[in-house]
Amino acid sequence: MADSPAAPWRLQNHEALLFDCDGTLADTMPAHYVAWRHVTEMHGIVFDEDRFYSLGGRPSREIVALLAREVGIEIDIDQAAQLKEQSFLGQLGEILPIDPVVEVVLRSRGRVPMAVVTGGYQHICRQILAHCGIADCFDTIVASEDTARHKPDPDPFLEAARRLGVRPERCVVWEDSDLGIAAARAAGMEWIDVRSFHRPRRIT
Repeated sequence: MADSPAAPWRLQNHEALLFDCDGTLADTMPAHYVAWRHVTEMHGIVFDEDRFYSLGGRPSREIVALLAREVGIEIDIDQAAQLKEQSFLGQLGEILPIDPVVEVVLRSRGRVPMAVVTGGYQHICRQILAHCGIADCFDTIVASEDTARHKPDPDPFLEAARRLGVRPERCVVWEDSDLGIAAARAAGMEWIDVRSFHRPRRIT
């Protein structure tokens, strides 16, 4: 475990690097929150920013279902999740890479296997990576469609290690959410908390 990009983690001590996408590789979280507000306000659901961050790493469909269940209303989950992603993609041009993490990716390209492990959708993740200019840096992407269970369950990280052909304990994870770090810990992996050196812009 390390606290910042400059902390004493060593590339030679690891066989693979695993990166979350939103809030870790790209500063997408403010745009995601704006998109969520667009959807939740349509249904009269209060979704404050602190609650949004506490759910970081969960797929959109899970969040929609959770919020609807809490207020006792029925929502077309697929339609709401799709609307949220469309609203997010409308803001893609304003999103910036998180430079210290992207620098690690660029320095490590071709030297060590790397994967993106995201609670988002595969096609959304690929567009974010392309926008940031790092789409060709990763050997695989494990997205919400690729495992039945999601963060904080370790399955997404274990699937990435399996695809890369490395032992979980030889992976280091870069994450920005409590759920993601819990998943990395449960997978037996080391982890770096991006929040120790990057804070996303707050909307409220």
